[in-house]
Amino acid sequence: MVPFIYLQAHFTLCSGWSSTYRDLRKGVYVPYTQGKWEGELGTDLVSIPHGPNVTVRANIAAITESDKFFINGSNWEGILGLAYAEIARPDDSLEPFFDSLVKQTHVPNLFSLQLCGAGFPLNQSEVLASVGGSMIIGGIDHSLYTGSLWYTPIRREWYYEVIIVRVEINGQDLKMDCKEYNYDKSIVDSGTTNLRLPKKVFEAAVKSIKAASSTEKFPDGFWLGEQLVCWQAGTTPWNIFPVISLYLMGEVTNQSFRITILPQQYLRPVEDVATSQDDCYKFAISQSSTGTVMGAVIMEGFYVVFDRARKRIGFAVSACHGESARAEGLGAR
Repeated sequence: MVPFIYLQAHFTLCSGWSSTYRDLRKGVYVPYTQGKWEGELGTDLVSIPHGPNVTVRANIAAITESDKFFINGSNWEGILGLAYAEIARPDDSLEPFFDSLVKQTHVPNLFSLQLCGAGFPLNQSEVLASVGGSMIIGGIDHSLYTGSLWYTPIRREWYYEVIIVRVEINGQDLKMDCKEYNYDKSIVDSGTTNLRLPKKVFEAAVKSIKAASSTEKFPDGFWLGEQLVCWQAGTTPWNIFPVISLYLMGEVTNQSFRITILPQQYLRPVEDVATSQDDCYKFAISQSSTGTVMGAVIMEGFYVVFDRARKRIGFAVSACHGESARAEGLGAR
């Protein structure tokens, strides 16, 4: 499939300057687990640079106030929601942007993401300069991944919900009922940083990671994401930390595939002014009260295809990190 749009764009909305903006005279309030924003709904004509000559009238929320939503110093000016109408705000009658794009143009109903994360450079001092990625609207760019694409069904079209059937730490099965992994849902979400796990699964995973890395002692606050751990630059002992494998339901009955992530993904590099000569990290696996969330910690190792037309999500090893994360097909599980 040929990529339809290669998206590397910067958008700014100034509704008062737009002759095509239409005010819907309706407010919107969106709270998150951490942070919130509110604004005013309207529609406007949207075009995408570096793509085909198409213009879409889409719903837009002009953010008028936010709290703990945008990262300080990021210069971000908004977000592009790509999920389904069921979780649209203020209600599911509001057509999301991607639905509008597909209905009003000939763009195929899929997109794909390559997130190139901060944890992989060989020279850790280059970590903060390495972050980037690509978004392909309407297609798949085969140059952005290596090996095969493995697909898991979308269980329900609201968030991008999938089913996890097994979790391993360093090859050791956590041996939990798969209902625990998916309680109350498991989703793929590029807007979340961490790998978030239900309480029982989180506790079991941390116990296994602690056991595997027992040659060093870490403060309790580290496992809660509240404290950093640091090593002299270039001496991070990656080898003491285990790999984590998630088994996802395959497209064929009773089959699954495995995606494996390294500690370079779940230990997030942090620039710490007080110890600028050290490499410092935050534990990026956290407890969730709303199910499993496969955030950037997972996605940064992979090229991820959101094939909405065929109700499936594909994973392949990202060309950013071909030597690290793994995606492998398996037999019956």
